[in-house]
Amino acid sequence: MATNSSNGEYQTTTKPPPTPSPLRNSKFFQSNMRILVTGGAGFIGSHLVDKLMENEKNEVIVADNYFTGSKDNLKKWIGHPRFELIRHDVTEPLLIEVDQIYHLACPASPIFYKYNPVKTIKTNVIGTLNMLGLAKRVGARILLTSTSEVYGDPLVHPQPESYWGNVNPIGVRSCYDEGKRVAETLMFDYHRQHGIEIRIARIFNTYGPRMNIDDGRVVSNFIAQALRDEPLTVQKPGTQTRSFCYVSDMVDGLIRLMEGENTGPINIGNPGEFTMIELAENVKELINPDVEIKMVENTPDDPRQRKPDITKAKELLGWEPKVKLRDGPPYGRGLPLETRSPQKK
Repeated sequence: MATNSSNGEYQTTTKPPPTPSPLRNSKFFQSNMRILVTGGAGFIGSHLVDKLMENEKNEVIVADNYFTGSKDNLKKWIGHPRFELIRHDVTEPLLIEVDQIYHLACPASPIFYKYNPVKTIKTNVIGTLNMLGLAKRVGARILLTSTSEVYGDPLVHPQPESYWGNVNPIGVRSCYDEGKRVAETLMFDYHRQHGIEIRIARIFNTYGPRMNIDDGRVVSNFIAQALRDEPLTVQKPGTQTRSFCYVSDMVDGLIRLMEGENTGPINIGNPGEFTMIELAENVKELINPDVEIKMVENTPDDPRQRKPDITKAKELLGWEPKVKLRDGPPYGRGLPLETRSPQKK
């Protein structure tokens, strides 16, 4: 069995994928698609759950340890007959029957993954091993949300999926960067050795409702500072770039990848590129014109450029972002960002 990965190479598997529950082929009973979302109480995960729950043929199970997620993000579904919420840490095995696994569980903000780097790399490595073990046992298709951080501080711009990256293996961000790189390796090893159906999404900066306002990511940082009448702190030199994808576009891309036939990895992000100074000026203009912009020292290993090449997403998924940065709901119209401070543990 051979499948085409996005970098143009054929990946040969030694075994066919295992067969899911016999109920899938029952003549008299059509069961729902049972979908597990790890990290489903988080920012992107909860929006993915909302979209999956719109399909009445889906049963959705969320596993989350609430390190960065919140039950509040899922309160509209608690008690729904097609929804189940499990307090679970993916570094421990999970024994359930599912048809698809969206594996999102991992701290994604520098504040959180630097706070507990050992836990972060355990989540990426042991957590992914546990989810792949589950997929192998029950014959589920599994999607990993990897990250643009696998490209490190890129020497290629924009970044295509074929680029291997420029990553510091012993830096303060390595628990996240290298953890996700190992997770991708594990995905392809299980695919080749055990025939597991895999999908890998490399997601770029995402923003929208339910972001933690103090999670350390640049969009929420600037908005929080503007609302508090604090200076907008731009890390030097201010010319470093990021690309921002609205969360509804991101969720659409993840579902298209899961439902498609391509293993990936596939970049999912918005190729519209902004410097940090430009972003700060936008936030200042739209939220609080009176705040000042202040330059501060940069953090180690901070990438200078970040912009996805989404050619593969367009060709293979028929996907591209629809929402432009200034059109996204965090800007204007009362800032419906639903931001809040992270819970204390």
